[in-house]
Amino acid sequence: QVQLVESGGGLVQTGGSLRLSCVVSGRSFSGYFMGWFRQAPGKEREFVSAISTSGDVTDYADSVKGRVTISRDNAKNTVYLQMNMLKPEDTAVYMCAAVDGTYLAWGPRDPRTYDYWGQGTQVTVSS
Repeated sequence: QVQLVESGGGLVQTGGSLRLSCVVSGRSFSGYFMGWFRQAPGKEREFVSAISTSGDVTDYADSVKGRVTISRDNAKNTVYLQMNMLKPEDTAVYMCAAVDGTYLAWGPRDPRTYDYWGQGTQVTVSS
C-alpha cells in the first residue's frame, strides 16, 4: 500500500518561506511522477507543481512560478516544495500526489491523473 505523508507547513508572514516535504512509502518511489496541489476553503483543488520520475522535468502553475521550486530525492523517497516570497493568497492545505510515471492520463496538472494522495499540510500566510 502506498502512503504519502506531508510535513513542513505552518504559519508564516507575507514574504516568508517554507519548505514542504512529502515522504512516500510502499513502493519504488523513483517510478512515481509527483505533484503538489493546494486547496483553500471554498475553492477547488489547484495544481501547484509537478516533477518527473528522474527530476529532470518540472512544471509550475503561473501563480507560483518564480517563487516555488520542486525537487525530489529518490534515495530518501521524498519530494520537496520550497516556497519563497509567500503571499496571503498562498494560504491553503498543500497535498502531494503520486502516479505511476509511465502514463499521465489527463496530464500533470489535472488531479484526476494521480492515484495516491497525502492528507495535506496547512500553510497559512499572514498579511
